[in-house]
Amino acid sequence: MLKFDHLAIPVTRWTASRDWYVAILGLAVEFEVPDGNTVALQDEHDFTLFLVEGAVPSTPSAFALYFQVSDVRKSYHSLSERGVSFIHSPQKVSWGFGAELPDPDGYAIRLWNERSMKSEG
Repeated sequence: MLKFDHLAIPVTRWTASRDWYVAILGLAVEFEVPDGNTVALQDEHDFTLFLVEGAVPSTPSAFALYFQVSDVRKSYHSLSERGVSFIHSPQKVSWGFGAELPDPDGYAIRLWNERSMKSEG
């Protein structure tokens, strides 16, 4: 049995991206490698996202990171009230039902929850 537990993505500025993923999505810093311009961020289920300073794809929005939340609508309203800009509010889209926001480099961050995906997606 395989378990997917790490993903590395290139970012323009690892410190700015680190701060965004921690403040907006609530990921925790697992460790940093300042000399390597890298940070490892972890979710509450021990999945690690490495942010490595490097060349970002020319169309970063073509890449999506999906984050399951307890309630898409509540997460959307909470983040919107904090001034976070969204690409779209919770709605039915090609991948199901959820909300989408851009990270600092333009990667698509998609928020979804199982209940809404089943009933509205």
